[in-house]
Amino acid sequence: MMLRRGFIVFLPRLVGLLVVACCSVSIVYMLACTPKGDDEQLALPRVHSPTGKEGYEAILQEREEQHRNYIISLKKQIAQLKAELQGRNEQLKNAQDQFPDSLNIQLDHSNPAKVQANLLAFLRSQIDKAEVHSGVKLSTEYAAVPFESFTLQKVYQLETGLTRHPEEKPVRKDKRDELIEVIELAVGSLNNPEADSNAKQRVYTASDFVEGIYRTEKDKGTLYELTFKGDAKHQFKKIVLFRPFGPVMKVKNENVNMADTLINIIVPLAKRASKFRQFMQNFRWASFQMDGRIHLTVVYFGKEQMNEVKSILENTSKSANFKNFTFIQLNEEFSRGKGLDIGARVWKGSNVVLFFCDVDIYFTAEFLNSCRLNTQPGKKVFYPVLFSQYNPSIIYGHHDSIPSLEQQLIIKKETGFWRDFGFGMTCQYRSDFINIGGFDLDIKGWGGEDVHLYRKYLHSNLIVIRTPVRGLFHLWHEKRCLDELTPEQYKMCMQSKAMNEASHGQLGMLVFRQEIETHLQRQKLSNKKT
Repeated sequence: MMLRRGFIVFLPRLVGLLVVACCSVSIVYMLACTPKGDDEQLALPRVHSPTGKEGYEAILQEREEQHRNYIISLKKQIAQLKAELQGRNEQLKNAQDQFPDSLNIQLDHSNPAKVQANLLAFLRSQIDKAEVHSGVKLSTEYAAVPFESFTLQKVYQLETGLTRHPEEKPVRKDKRDELIEVIELAVGSLNNPEADSNAKQRVYTASDFVEGIYRTEKDKGTLYELTFKGDAKHQFKKIVLFRPFGPVMKVKNENVNMADTLINIIVPLAKRASKFRQFMQNFRWASFQMDGRIHLTVVYFGKEQMNEVKSILENTSKSANFKNFTFIQLNEEFSRGKGLDIGARVWKGSNVVLFFCDVDIYFTAEFLNSCRLNTQPGKKVFYPVLFSQYNPSIIYGHHDSIPSLEQQLIIKKETGFWRDFGFGMTCQYRSDFINIGGFDLDIKGWGGEDVHLYRKYLHSNLIVIRTPVRGLFHLWHEKRCLDELTPEQYKMCMQSKAMNEASHGQLGMLVFRQEIETHLQRQKLSNKKT
């Protein structure tokens, strides 16, 4: 379409150019034929001279030849434009034939009625594609999309993760509003039957709702089947609803330049010199050698092992020729929130991305890029879900030796889990952290401060990006829950400790180890007898 319009605009210009060319020839011709003064020597032969007629004929023939060649060149260009326009039209037609629904909606904005009709046709086609009227052949049992069930008060779900329960009230507002809307629509449909009838109709309410099931196919929509009490015992009313997903729409297309985006990695620490040495080995590889656009801030509490930690930091920095680090020492009891808050506020440079990190975290250069791409000052903060490693001595207990750390960092259900109940590792611009009010400095010790900050961002107008990331790992370490913790902190600590050791299946193998060994011994005895 754009090429056709361009050609239409170009055609008058082409005609104008030809007119100008003809005028130029006429002017030259007139100048050549105009008699000159006696004191001037004529450049062209005179008419009455013996060679005048032949000279003019030669000049005109030459001019005609030049214009003829010019016109031929223009015709070739026009033919090329026509061929290119035809090719683009064929490409567009092929694309529309391949994706008739979504492209018709997006391309023909000059006709709103047609856009609306195409959109309705597309949404109806989504019902035909989904398993509403008939089943679809599946290649394996794992391809089936299960339903989840719900009542007025509870949702019964299969995908629970680590924080959701098999039975729970819909906590998320979008899920709660979705189910309320569906029930209200179903009640409205029951109270407004399509068939005209003079008979007195029963008035249905939400209290008549018995149960419902729903499932979402990500490329089609959500199917709901709701059951209500009928007019008599053992009679029911069933309403089937479908929320189709619309066509994909382009929202934004932008270039993102992160070449000068600096990340200030802030690590609060007390003791744990050996863990810090391991952290610096990973930090040196991911940050110095692979990335380079980073600053490290270590906030150290107390004096025990402080010299050893400072020595590790300085030696690693010297060997890598890295000077972008700050060491802050505080003579007080460890407080993770206070350490991160001080580390953020002590920065005096321009606005910078803050990555709040712990000493038992392993990250890659790819994660640092994700940290940059998912933060935007005044717009977005990043709360990645990291992969937490199980106890290697349990995971690899049946091996001859425990693999190296790099070989252990594999994302599988046997090796770890997505730590979706943790909010401590986060990336945000310093300006957003300061504007939100920072950490609650009244919280002491372990836990609680990260959730408090997370809720502040959720209550603001900033977009919170929460997603699992492949380049951020929590390394296993023995967790000790101190008696000094508050009951709520102690409960959170014990929950984290229980999750950290091994998978459900691996813990089951430990519980039934004696029974398994007894079975194996019986098998050996049985084999010897035979």
